[in-house]
Amino acid sequence: MTHITTPRFGRLIAATALFSVMCNLLMLTGPLFMLQVYDRVLTSRSEETLLALFALVALLYALFAAFEFARGRIIAFVGVQTQTMLRGRVFTAMMTGAHKSSPATLTDLETIRSFCASPIVLALFDLPWTPLFISVLFAFHPALGWVAVAGGGVLICVALLNQALTARSIKDSADLNRSANTLALGSLAQKDVVNSNGMQDAILSRYAGLQDGSIRVAMRATTLTSSFAAFSKGFRLFLQSAVLAVGAWFVLQQQLTAGAMIACSILMGRAFAPVDAIIGQWGFLQQARSAWGALRPLLEQQSTNGRPTQLPAPDAQLSVRAISLLSPDASRPLLRNVSFDVTPGQAVGIIGRSGAGKSTLARVLTGLQTPAAGEVRLGGATLNQYETGALGRYVGYVAQDAQLFSATVSENIAHMLTQPDAARVVRAAQRAGVHEAVLSLPNGYDTTIGEGALHLAGGLKQGLCLARALYHDPALLILDEPAAALDADGMAALHEAIQTMKAAGKAVVIMTHRPSSVTDCDQIIVLEQGRVKAGGLRDTILSDQADTVPVSAPTPNERKSA
Repeated sequence: MTHITTPRFGRLIAATALFSVMCNLLMLTGPLFMLQVYDRVLTSRSEETLLALFALVALLYALFAAFEFARGRIIAFVGVQTQTMLRGRVFTAMMTGAHKSSPATLTDLETIRSFCASPIVLALFDLPWTPLFISVLFAFHPALGWVAVAGGGVLICVALLNQALTARSIKDSADLNRSANTLALGSLAQKDVVNSNGMQDAILSRYAGLQDGSIRVAMRATTLTSSFAAFSKGFRLFLQSAVLAVGAWFVLQQQLTAGAMIACSILMGRAFAPVDAIIGQWGFLQQARSAWGALRPLLEQQSTNGRPTQLPAPDAQLSVRAISLLSPDASRPLLRNVSFDVTPGQAVGIIGRSGAGKSTLARVLTGLQTPAAGEVRLGGATLNQYETGALGRYVGYVAQDAQLFSATVSENIAHMLTQPDAARVVRAAQRAGVHEAVLSLPNGYDTTIGEGALHLAGGLKQGLCLARALYHDPALLILDEPAAALDADGMAALHEAIQTMKAAGKAVVIMTHRPSSVTDCDQIIVLEQGRVKAGGLRDTILSDQADTVPVSAPTPNERKSA
């Protein structure tokens, strides 16, 4: 497989190949021992020869067991190494949107690991030895070799037929299973919507339909594979008997010894054992191929993107130049030629009706979406020049939908670090105005929140998201509808946090339709259908657009906080 070759990985493969050579050479022990017993021990009636041969065979089989154990352990470790080398890249590519991947991608990675550690890989290492064993049969008698060649041709045809008849079914089954997993994960992420609207039965019906379809197609493929595997195994046993029968004929013709006859029968069984194993596990091989097919484009895209040079922390100078963005189906523009600047110590408000493009612009400013045209620069560098992790520290982002993880409050604020900086966590919570609320929780900052844990009020969730955005003291703070769930105290804390950012020479961009959220802004930009309709000083814009500016009336909480 490409993209996973490292010196250590190469050494593991080389070691597996070396032990496979030793194992296959030692596989000749049985036939050679049988040959010596029939042709030498029984004719000479020498007990000493029998004991010596038996002792040698015991030693050789002990070595075989050791080598077989070693290569089994190595190939299992190869599977672990494969997953270890790929999991970071797969996860990063999924998170950064380097490729359109499904939630089943990590399951595909587990399939690859299981395949790399499976016996079928050892069978693939043994397969090149099949011609050698057949050549040994030719050495005993050409007719025996041709019987093996004919039998091998039949087994190869069976393998090709198995591939032709099952490949499509296995791929379809994997695709249906991925769709079912995607639906299940999406439903869990929106379980409140599902439960509140009574959609459980409909979702379950869809999920069950996809699962049943996957199982039905998989069973059809399994039935075919099992049929071919049964035929392969039975035919291999028949070949052993056929070689024994042909060998016996030549023994009667005094062209072959009895020992050679038995040895050839054993060799025949060993020669096609890898083929039998591969056909028997063909479904697993196909699943691994399908999983790799899903992973490969994602990894190739990430390799093309490369890793940018690490840049120093930027200043709070945001420059947006003529950015445009189309909808995913390219049917309509989401943003059209949007340009503006935010200088250090300045706050800019982006206002507009629902669907005007505010949230889309916020995602572009955070690097979550790449514009089709134009550029966004922070501190003089375009966003793609920063590593994703670094950009997340330089740009604080509070999304419209407050999302927290299943972890402690402290870990959530500290960007899920396993060892958060306690002083920085508390400082961020204080700046976001949630310190006292966090202390009121059962275990304070050590309270576990998120999925399946304590349910928090919407205002506290949004406050914790603001604290998370402030944790690394970012140069740029982007707030998308920050007052959506805040009460009067929350609004006061938000205003204070914005003023603190401005006083520290940082930049703030606020997407909102609420007038109370732009009171701290120096500049206002009005978006309409993805383009800038107006822009300028806050009071001037709000005055000029008094009759048409698309903002909502203040809520009771906003009037109280004002």
